Amino acid sequence: MSNVTDLIAAGDRLFGKRSNLLNHWQEVADNFCPHKADFTTMLQLGEDYAADLSTSYPLLVMRELAGTFGSLLRPTQKDAAVMYVDGMEDHDAKRWLEWATKIQRRAMHDRAAQYVIAAKDAEEDFTAFGQAVMTVERMPDRSSLLFRSWHLRDTVWADGLNGTAECVHRKWGQATAYDLAKLFGERKLHQKVRDQLSKQSGKDPYCEVNCRHAVIPTDRYEGEEKFRTPFVSVYVDVENEHQIEAMGVRTNPYVIPRWQRLKGSQYAISPAVVCALPEARLLQAMTLTLLTAGEKFVDPPLLATEGVLRDDLDVRAGGVNWVVADYDERTGDPLRPLKQDKSGMPLGLEMQQRSEMLLRMAFYADKLQMPPRGGPQETAYEVGQRVQQYIREALPLVEPVEIEFNGGVWERAFDVLLMDGAFGPPDEIPESLRGADVQFKFGSPLREQVDSQKGMVFLDGVKLLQAGAAIDPGVSNIPNAVEAMRSVLHGIGWEAKWMRSPEEVKAASDAEAEQAKAQAMLAAMGQAATVVKDLGGAAAPAATI
Repeated sequence: MSNVTDLIAAGDRLFGKRSNLLNHWQEVADNFCPHKADFTTMLQLGEDYAADLSTSYPLLVMRELAGTFGSLLRPTQKDAAVMYVDGMEDHDAKRWLEWATKIQRRAMHDRAAQYVIAAKDAEEDFTAFGQAVMTVERMPDRSSLLFRSWHLRDTVWADGLNGTAECVHRKWGQATAYDLAKLFGERKLHQKVRDQLSKQSGKDPYCEVNCRHAVIPTDRYEGEEKFRTPFVSVYVDVENEHQIEAMGVRTNPYVIPRWQRLKGSQYAISPAVVCALPEARLLQAMTLTLLTAGEKFVDPPLLATEGVLRDDLDVRAGGVNWVVADYDERTGDPLRPLKQDKSGMPLGLEMQQRSEMLLRMAFYADKLQMPPRGGPQETAYEVGQRVQQYIREALPLVEPVEIEFNGGVWERAFDVLLMDGAFGPPDEIPESLRGADVQFKFGSPLREQVDSQKGMVFLDGVKLLQAGAAIDPGVSNIPNAVEAMRSVLHGIGWEAKWMRSPEEVKAASDAEAEQAKAQAMLAAMGQAATVVKDLGGAAAPAATI
């Protein structure tokens, strides 16, 4: 078999093994994001996606958590990330990293890059299904970055030994002959597809072509071309078993963040949805029951006396019903509502409220909010304890999301920009950074709370040092005040360019010490001259008249 046939067969095996998971994803989407419920069925434009639901509360709590992830991963009031290298002390390197961070942030938030649109869609997938699929690439004309979020239904992958997605196969379901010709050139397409591009009658340049995109390690590629890059990107015409294009890539353009992985599988789950799905089903059933019961109270079933009323009862507002002329009303009303027991309604409402509370807990709404204040007389110590409680409860949730989601996207964007020379010539990069492992520290309201604790710890230490120095002045020699203050300023968000380098600080301190020493010497010399003058005046003979 040819390499193209083997590649298509490998993708078919991955899609086949994952087929049962689509049923679960369909149910999750039906309950929490019906606009994405097209894993086993097709959504039609103009369709009421939530027509089968009795309440939208599960949709709201899912949307709230996805929005929270968005505000944590992409804060608008400050930079979302800062580059750093563990143990890096070179001040010039730190300033270059801060400059490069701003370059990357502008490139990612360029409107043409579509970063925000792709990230919001991927955050919904991550929240509801526990994983998302994004690509970070250059525009075909290389004018800007391009971020895209892909449907989980159309993408499968296999992990490598390091646990990252190594082989990725994606169905390109809406690729037209015209799109393929514009992207790859007409000569690379199969003859049947090229025939559709003809202007003769009966030809359809916008016919859809069954294509796939695969990114695989180079050692698994068996085509005629030889690549020295770690990965090979291959576009395949599945219907005609034709390789459209194969090219080597230094990084895998696919970023697949996963929340909580299933043991023995490359796929993940959303722990929020695992807890919430049974409650969402129950809430939908209870809401439908309560709506039905409430409708009966407002528009109750009627009892009619036989032979008194006509058969065609009109129960609409303002409707008229005719009673036989000789009916005696002393025997009872000819038409009356059926008596019903309403005592169960309050219990049903309480059960509904309980389910809503559990849904909020399942989506971590109780963990992502600051604990309530203790009262108007709350002390600074009590505020600090509330902050610590908030950090303890929220950080275990936010930290994996930062690493899996934001970490992968920003690192991949950095690799693409670095290879394209967006950070300038390589020889202008500080020597200490060449070959270094550049990482990202992400800014968020929670991280601000964590970093602000450095300032509180510093102030608490200063108070303790002052108390100790009152007993023994030697205590004041314990702290390295310059390094401590530098660390605190970094923690509260000071940029490296706002501070002098350690060498500049040392030089300034040495200059101040020399100046103080010279001033002390001059003062001593002046004092000595005054003493000599006083002594000379005392030794002079007394004046005579």
